[in-house]
Amino acid sequence: MGGIVTCSPIAGRGVIRVVGRCEDAKENNMLDLSDCQLMQIPDAVYHLMRNTQLKTCDLSSNVIKNISPKFALKFNLITDLNLSHNQMTKLPDELADLNALARLNISHNSFIVLPPVVFKMPKLRELDASNNAIIEIDTEEMITSDNLELVDLRYNPLGRICHRKLKNVNTPFRIEISQYNEDDDW
Repeated sequence: MGGIVTCSPIAGRGVIRVVGRCEDAKENNMLDLSDCQLMQIPDAVYHLMRNTQLKTCDLSSNVIKNISPKFALKFNLITDLNLSHNQMTKLPDELADLNALARLNISHNSFIVLPPVVFKMPKLRELDASNNAIIEIDTEEMITSDNLELVDLRYNPLGRICHRKLKNVNTPFRIEISQYNEDDDW
């Protein structure tokens, strides 16, 4: 006797929403999977998008904890990636293969360190890492980035020494950090 697979109406609507947004992306090359209650990018998305050259991908406002390494392989032409408002703590090294990525938004996540892979993305110009739990940043690695124009680190509990280093570091790009208040109990 075969088992019956049931799908709750809410989950069913979520699947229909994701498929519909993939269909839209085939028309405009912009995949918007924001606010779909995703815990990861479903394999079906990679399948549905296999013949589409995406330019942007919005995965914001989900509950994603990590991105699969195959993301960079399947969506290697994107220029704009929004991963904000998720539960991420790290990014896979394979994202360095996103050779066209110019804007990356990882704000409002759970990063405690700035993912080193962001400095290996060859065309990255804007990085929004605000509103995380970042305490420390490797400023030496940061300075070697050639294309960066803006790094937003506001509203992170940067340690006193890191904050001072970032404030005084000489980079060809703009670094935005919150004011350090000795009284704040970060």
